[in-house]
Parts: sequence; C-alpha cells; structure tokens
Amino acid sequence: MKQIDPALLKRHAERGHDQTLLLEAMAGMTVPEELLALLIDLCTPAELESIVDRWRVVLSLSTGMTYRDIHAATGVSVTTIGRVARCHDLGDGGYQRALDTLAAQGKLTTRSESLSKEVQS
Repeated sequence: MKQIDPALLKRHAERGHDQTLLLEAMAGMTVPEELLALLIDLCTPAELESIVDRWRVVLSLSTGMTYRDIHAATGVSVTTIGRVARCHDLGDGGYQRALDTLAAQGKLTTRSESLSKEVQS
C-alpha cells in the first residue's frame, strides 16, 4: 500500500482524522475501478464531472496546449484553466505526482507525440 506523505497530511490536519482515513482508503485501492466506485458514491455527478474536467486540463497543460486551445477542446472556462494551472505550479505537487506516475507507466502522450499525430492527420 502506498504511504501518504506525512508533511502533506500535517498541512491539512484541520480536516482531521476522517480525512486521513479517507485518503488511506483511497491509497489502498489497487485497481482504478475500486476508486471509481468510491468516487461515484462520494461525489454528485456534477462534482465528479468537475474533477474529471480539471484532470483533462492538467493533461492538456502537460502537453503544452494553450489556455484557449484547452477551452476549445474541453469547454472548461479559461478562469478554471488558470486556477488549475496555478494549483499545478504552486500547489502541493499532487498534479505533478499523478502525471509522473502515469508517465512512468507509459500512459501519457508527450507534446511531441501529440504534434506528430496532428501532422499525420
């Protein structure tokens, strides 16, 4: 089971023991389907859609897309795109850790691969 960074937990300690238990439960899930089932139970459809929209923005930013292009591709507002970008750059590092994990697993398309696919189309 993955361990949660104690420093990150300390910064968010005001949310207490319940948050820690939730995070430990999430970290202990071994397949994406388990985590999806939990997220569906925890979130309203709109909340889950918002989470997925933010993740689409992170993925798009990681390929070097501009805010305008991300908005055109996803429909996410430029304001939200800016907020996600700011969290990616100045936040606790969660977005980057997630991107690094996917990159290590070979599951991310790089900017050069994306551009190559566009040229071939």
